[in-house]
Order: sequence, then C-alpha cells, then structure tokens
Amino acid sequence: MSELSEPISAFLDHLQYERRLSSHTVNAYRRDLSKVVAFVEKQGLNNFRQLTFVQARAFPVFLHRSELSSRSIQRALSAARQFYYYLLNERRVSKDHLYRERKLSNNPFVGVIPHKLEKKVLPNTLSFAELESLLEIDTSGGDIACRDRAILELFYSSGLRLSELTGLDLTDINRSERLVRVTGKGSKDRVVPVGQKALEAIAAWIECRARYAADEEQAVFIGLGRRKKAGSGRLSGRAIQGRVQYWARRQGLGRNVHPHMLRHSFASHLLESSGDIRAVQELLGHADISTTQVYTHLDFQHLAKVYDRAHPRARRRKRGS
Repeated sequence: MSELSEPISAFLDHLQYERRLSSHTVNAYRRDLSKVVAFVEKQGLNNFRQLTFVQARAFPVFLHRSELSSRSIQRALSAARQFYYYLLNERRVSKDHLYRERKLSNNPFVGVIPHKLEKKVLPNTLSFAELESLLEIDTSGGDIACRDRAILELFYSSGLRLSELTGLDLTDINRSERLVRVTGKGSKDRVVPVGQKALEAIAAWIECRARYAADEEQAVFIGLGRRKKAGSGRLSGRAIQGRVQYWARRQGLGRNVHPHMLRHSFASHLLESSGDIRAVQELLGHADISTTQVYTHLDFQHLAKVYDRAHPRARRRKRGS
C-alpha cells in the first residue's frame, strides 16, 4: 500500500468502525479524498506531510477546473480538513513541520475557502396540490399499490430520509402512540410523529404484508413474491426510488420526483403552516455538525402538538365526515 493510500484507508476505517458513520457517508468521504490524493500527486508529492499551506490554497482552483459545483468543492474541502485532523491526531503528520509554514493552524486546509461561491439554490419541493395528486393512489389495484401508498404517505408524513425508511422494522412503528423510531445519520435514533393518513396506509399495508413476509422477516417494506411467504426481503433504496418515480409519472405530475423531494416538501409545508423553525429542525433530525444553525432542544410534547396542528395530513378526521 502506497504512502498516500494507506492513511486514506486507515481514516475510512476510523470513520466506519470508530465513529460509526453510515456506508453512504464513508463512501462520500472516499470519493472526496480521492480528489485530495489526485491534488497531492499533481503537486509532485509522495506523502501528505509534505503539503504546505500555500499549496493547500490551490486545492479549490484544482477542483474548480474539474467543473465541480461549489457545494462539491466545499464538501471536498471539509473532507480534506477532517482527514488532516485525523492525521495530526494519529501523529502521521509532523506538527513542527506545519508550524514552520504558518503558526495560526496546524492543518493546511484550515482557512482555505473557494474564491467564488454560487448562490445557494433552495431544494425543490412539491406543491400541496401535487402531493394530493401523488398520494391519491387507488389501492384496489393490488398489494403493490397498497405498499407504495404507505411508502409515499410515510415519506411526506414524517419527513424521513430514504435510508431511514428503508431501514424500518416492524418494531419501530408504534401505531397506538402514532410514532415511528428511525435511525438517522451517525446512527442516531430519533422518534417522530406519524400522521393519521399515513397510519391508515401503514395499517392497510401491514395486513397485505402478512401474505408475503416470511415469519422471521422484520422489514416493514418488502418485495412481493408470487407465492405466499415468498417475499424478496427488505426493499432496497434504489427500488424505493424507482417506485416514487413510477407513481409520479403514473399520477401525472410531469416532473422528476425523488424521495428527498418529499422530505423537503414535508419541511416546507410544515414550516409554512406553523412558523416554528426549531420544531421542524428537530423533526428532521438536523442536529449535527454539518448544520448551519444552532438547534435548541424542544420538549417532545411541544413538537407533537406543532405537528398535529400544522401538518395537513396529520389531522384526525371528524366523526361523520
């Protein structure tokens, strides 16, 4: 293993086994750090400790020439900083060497910023009318439609990430309390409310699911086999993405829809109705180092009240309606 590849592998192992980051996050670091390796090699260096602060300042220019977006450049810079902090903590880089170059920091990427940033683009969301069309699925067409409606309702009802919904087990859903427990980024658990319409869709799907799931199967959303108890196991993230896109076309939305767009729509609509940005942040599970704001802890009962009052598909039906 080369002098450049060995520290990268060690750092990725550190992220996976010590910090317990998800495989998606580790793979993102791997891609970004491959750019760091390419940059270091372009400088004619054969190990990381030779990189100076002056050279590190050229990294954003190197990335920009690859026609990367400013978001991708920022992410690669962040990965480079975290990697060098790891190297310093592991004593793989000489602190004395770095201090000779600049006394303000012992990390060559600290203070390095792109010279020009794009204007921040807000995420795409669906209008409430579009969501009404998307979610009005006729489940009389079969069990697949029943399952897919539960998937779509839960995405929008609770603002789940794709990986969170994919990883749901039966024990994670508390229908009596109208709650779902999910494992988010960094293997952090959180509990979020589930709206009435989503609960109804989930209940209908679980009844259908019993015809396909093996007795030991715990995944909520599974593939459907042709025979009883012959389900294909937990649905993959890619399969769920495909089902979301299928129903967007089927329901005539006329645009590309992906699971994260439903999460963005959840946040946008709930914030618009409630005006309580802190509650929305808590429900999204955004309390981590990559967020741009400081979140304060809110009482869960307050979060549930905000949710019940504001989310358009959380309100219980009135009797007789």
